[in-house]
Amino acid sequence: MNDLLVRFDRVRIINLPERTDRRREMTRQLARVGALDNPRIDFFDATKPDDAGDFPSRGARGCFMSHLGVLRAAVADGVTSLLILEDDLNFAADFPMTEPGRFHAPADKDWGIFYGTYRLYEPHVAPPPGARLPPEAAVETASFVAFNGPLLPRVVTFLEEMLKRPAGSPEYGPMHVDGAYSIFRLLNPDVATYVAPEQLGYQRSSRSDISDTQPLIDRIPGLRHLGTIARRARAAIQGG
Repeated sequence: MNDLLVRFDRVRIINLPERTDRRREMTRQLARVGALDNPRIDFFDATKPDDAGDFPSRGARGCFMSHLGVLRAAVADGVTSLLILEDDLNFAADFPMTEPGRFHAPADKDWGIFYGTYRLYEPHVAPPPGARLPPEAAVETASFVAFNGPLLPRVVTFLEEMLKRPAGSPEYGPMHVDGAYSIFRLLNPDVATYVAPEQLGYQRSSRSDISDTQPLIDRIPGLRHLGTIARRARAAIQGG
């Protein structure tokens, strides 16, 4: 059994029931890394809404609501740590068996969020492998993201509040889920976010259920100003 995945209390793979092709491929991926029989891993039936609502697209809404459904279930069940995978993820060829120094965050008491795969918004230089990510560093993709159990209620509440606001709200309304996680991190700088020392996977080429392919700068309203705001706030707190 892959040592990395057993570090999490729960692993959920978001998958539309109709996408049996993706489910089969994810099953092959799990078998390849020795995690097929891990009782903590299961598929979660993704949401497929009838319309986009206030979201950029119907697919974006479905992805957001699917992540929120996984998070809500984890809170209800009191899980101590949660890993969310999306069904178009391929594990890296050398997916780790937890070699020393390759994967630390879930062993650290202060970790809040962990990205196993990630793309950073361009103005931010990638941190040293395995380092703590600055709160203003926006992350694109949410195909391999983990949350520490004590943080889960805060994330759920934040996403639910987003749903109550209109699109384009200055307090942030519905958006792509990766953008929502980045906004959460920005507004909650106490949350320790780490990235993997090496990319642990990549997006598999397949027909997408989210047709919106906007770049990250368009996926998070006001992104151009987030870094400046965060740096000023941090300087004020530090008396700079």
